[in-house]
Amino acid sequence: MLKITKGMDMNYSITLSVRDYECDAQGILNNAVYMNYMEHCRHEFLRNVLKLSFVDLHTQGIDLVLKTSTIDYKASLKSGDDCQVTLTVAMEGRLRCRFHQEIIRQSDQKVVVTAVNDVVCLTHGKPSVFKPMMEWLGAQG
Repeated sequence: MLKITKGMDMNYSITLSVRDYECDAQGILNNAVYMNYMEHCRHEFLRNVLKLSFVDLHTQGIDLVLKTSTIDYKASLKSGDDCQVTLTVAMEGRLRCRFHQEIIRQSDQKVVVTAVNDVVCLTHGKPSVFKPMMEWLGAQG
């Protein structure tokens, strides 16, 4: 079972509101949308913390791609719910960025999703070290 240690410092978070068109026939947020929320948080982390644009990286031949994802759905979000999407990042070896992520319903602070998302860097299609992340993490430690 996937678990993120309580009290773990979150390096970054964003707040999102669930829109009605993101919900399924059961009236709850579609499972795939949680992935979108976590990806959006990672992109915002790149933009706001590392000062990098996902699109600009791509034009330079650098692509950050999701390699593996492990998700534990604990509760559901509904249309109109506000949630906080958080991440903590660490390097797993030299080539893998591991993002521990949570989605927390703001009304009651209930953790609705925990996930571990592993991202690798490809430079012109070949695995490579994502130097900006290594540098940022080095400056944090």
